[in-house]
Amino acid sequence: MIGRGYRLIPLLGVLLLSACGSGEERSYRVDYSPEPPVRGGLYTFSVHPLHNPQRLHEVFAPLMHYLSRNIEGVEFRLEASRNYAAYNAKLYAAQHHFSLPNPYQTLKSLEHGYHVFGKMADDENFRGIILVRRDSGIREPSDLKGKTVSFPAPTALAATLMPQYYLHSHGLDVNSDIDSNYVGSQESSIMNVFLGNSAAGATWPPPWRALSAERPELAEQLEVAWQTESLPNIGLVVREDVPEALVQRVGSLLFSLHESEEGRAILERMRLSRFEPADDEHYAPVREFLERFRAEVRAVE
Repeated sequence: MIGRGYRLIPLLGVLLLSACGSGEERSYRVDYSPEPPVRGGLYTFSVHPLHNPQRLHEVFAPLMHYLSRNIEGVEFRLEASRNYAAYNAKLYAAQHHFSLPNPYQTLKSLEHGYHVFGKMADDENFRGIILVRRDSGIREPSDLKGKTVSFPAPTALAATLMPQYYLHSHGLDVNSDIDSNYVGSQESSIMNVFLGNSAAGATWPPPWRALSAERPELAEQLEVAWQTESLPNIGLVVREDVPEALVQRVGSLLFSLHESEEGRAILERMRLSRFEPADDEHYAPVREFLERFRAEVRAVE
């Protein structure tokens, strides 16, 4: 049954990290920019738990450096959260100026003083995948009946809601036929399968590609059993009180990252080709999916 509890496993020590305290936060200093000045100060930029906090800093810290260096008088501080619940609480309290929420959280942020000004491109990557061990003998979704399936968090769209809808549409009642184990991060969901704690584990392509590239034994012993359809990728949202001149400058820098060698190196860390402009209406397909999910599968909140 969903809600049987959260069970975490160690992941080489990194899941013991907490990014909610000030000890995990980093500040990024300004150098010089030829652009006209915007209102200066410190701006927080949060990212939903795409990765555990340590990996998230490794991936997104260069972007904070880049923005700070190219906007005169402004510092950007990256904020990571230890899990989805912590991130959601801060986002819905409007604690951050800029954020990269998943599409579900993007829609929720519109109710809490944010609006969409861009998004990650590569929508084909925003889909769920379900991993099993190659030696598991699992070939059909029905083979998971009575078994444990790991997910990052109840509100992870690509890595939880979309895989659960896939299993539902293939004959499984995800509220009773499987034991849904919410393990806190993408990496932990993958590792639960590798270590045999789960019969299957859900995630989405970027963290699977990154972790399996670093640890080839994962690709040797795990395989993608099924994948879902795609939805619009992760949103870029900004709090309504952020000066429009700054929003435009940040957007200009993000949307042109793919045009320079330095920018492409930053994007490569994210396994992303580029950022692109977007607005609130871009996420209408996500709203439609969530309505269908709530009606057919379970409540989300």
